[in-house]
Amino acid sequence: MAETHKKILFKYYSTYLEEVVSETMWSEIIDEEKGHYKLDNIPFFGPLIATDDIFRAEYDENEKLIMHKETIEHSGNSIVQILILEKGFDKEVIREQLKQINCLSEGLNDTFLAVEVTKEVDYSIVKKLLNEYELNAIIEFAEPCLSDKHRSDLRQN
Repeated sequence: MAETHKKILFKYYSTYLEEVVSETMWSEIIDEEKGHYKLDNIPFFGPLIATDDIFRAEYDENEKLIMHKETIEHSGNSIVQILILEKGFDKEVIREQLKQINCLSEGLNDTFLAVEVTKEVDYSIVKKLLNEYELNAIIEFAEPCLSDKHRSDLRQN
């Protein structure tokens, strides 16, 4: 992976943690000379970027790492964060249901997930599932990076 990918530093304010967060994520090299990369990770804490978005990054002297500067092309994918509220609830139940509707996720720990919703997925189906869990006080969820396509899915339903 290291020959086609680089770890890029993302630094941003997380509304979930209510602080500035540093997160390194694997990104595919598109044009190293121009500093163009494509995100190949599911972000955990909510920068305004989603998997497959293309962005510009450059080496930061202070951080001693290549650092995200700006997103230059949105993929249409979205990122959703899920916090499990119910003690003892197995997050794998939700992960499996999301997987069945073509949404991959990564767990940070037993109570927190980040979910990738690709452009091809009808977001109204995902939101309906998450709303049911939220109504039953099993989860809370946030939509830190919701694409225009997925906003449109919600308006149409």
